[in-house]
Amino acid sequence: MDIKRKKQLLEAYKNRHPEMGVISYCCKETDEAFLGISKDTKADFNSTNVKLAANWHPNKRLQELWNKYGPEGFKLSVIKVLKYDDPNEDHTVELEDLREQCLAANPNARRIWK
Repeated sequence: MDIKRKKQLLEAYKNRHPEMGVISYCCKETDEAFLGISKDTKADFNSTNVKLAANWHPNKRLQELWNKYGPEGFKLSVIKVLKYDDPNEDHTVELEDLREQCLAANPNARRIWK
């Protein structure tokens, strides 16, 4: 790959707008929901699924339910999407506010992690 093409790909990566929002793992059997903030929903679903499959996710309750019911026992969804303009800006506070709204709306929900 030539240097010019590498620079184009790097620039495209820096300027991409991944979907940000609140992700949810909802256990179909117990109706417990686990919410997390995400700056890239696809990447975070993949990361969390890998941790759960490897049996080393830090949320013990989520891991216990995952081990008992498996991936087919969960509904994975993005329940709130954050609209933003600048991908290089830090949107953590806005994402945490969105998650708090979701936690307040669902008494069966808790955080995936911190």
